[in-house]
Amino acid sequence: MTGPSGVGIGWRPEIAGFVAELPGLRFVEVVAEGVPASGPLPTGLTQLRERAVTVVPHGVRLSLGGAEPVDPARVAHLAAVAQRLDAPLVSEHIAFVRAGGLEAGHLLPLPRSREAVDAVCANVARAQAELPVPIALEPIAALVDWPDDELDEADFLTEILDRTGALLLLDVANVHANARNRGVDPLALLDRLPLERVAYAHVAGGAEHGGFYHDTHTDPVPTAVLELVGALCARRRPPALLLERDGHYPPAADLRAELDALAAAAGFPAVT
Repeated sequence: MTGPSGVGIGWRPEIAGFVAELPGLRFVEVVAEGVPASGPLPTGLTQLRERAVTVVPHGVRLSLGGAEPVDPARVAHLAAVAQRLDAPLVSEHIAFVRAGGLEAGHLLPLPRSREAVDAVCANVARAQAELPVPIALEPIAALVDWPDDELDEADFLTEILDRTGALLLLDVANVHANARNRGVDPLALLDRLPLERVAYAHVAGGAEHGGFYHDTHTDPVPTAVLELVGALCARRRPPALLLERDGHYPPAADLRAELDALAAAAGFPAVT
């Protein structure tokens, strides 16, 4: 199994035809919950696998940060999808999506507390025991912080990674969003994270609304995020960068331009 490398894109059924025509593409990411554990795979994914394109399942529903243990059936599904796609790793979020039987429908931020670290580490260990491949953990974008945080973001993430042995999925757009909304320097976080643990990185677009920067995945990637990609790569270039787009898909020429800009910022070969 080959790990993700170069510039990739999030595979979505709406842009499957566009993705299939990218000549230099070497990896994609797919929402794990959208892939069946048995039965026929989406045709586009099968065709990519036949081209030896690496496919990474990206979970959004495990709720690794929840106080309750992760649902074994959800972990089993993620494990089955990883095996079906011959994936070198899977990824999920440091967040919670349910509590007390209620589904939030969104990725919700955790308090940066010792108790939250313990909860995440316990759930990651439960998942790791059933997964056939390593897991990479992604910090999310958050508009607000919980009161009385005991750890800053760098210490919170580093402790979770150290205790679990997990890899890091670094979302550069989230780093930008959180720094912008907190009024802090995004480079300060990059300088304190274990960048050698980054399996791959996300890049996505966003927009300003109501005094906050929202990580929308439906807008073009702003210049500030591309500049942050360059700053990350100057420190330690991740093995791969992935463009996320989850709606309001632009014309193919615009998507190709975004992929080209991402490759140029990171010094990777173009995939278009």
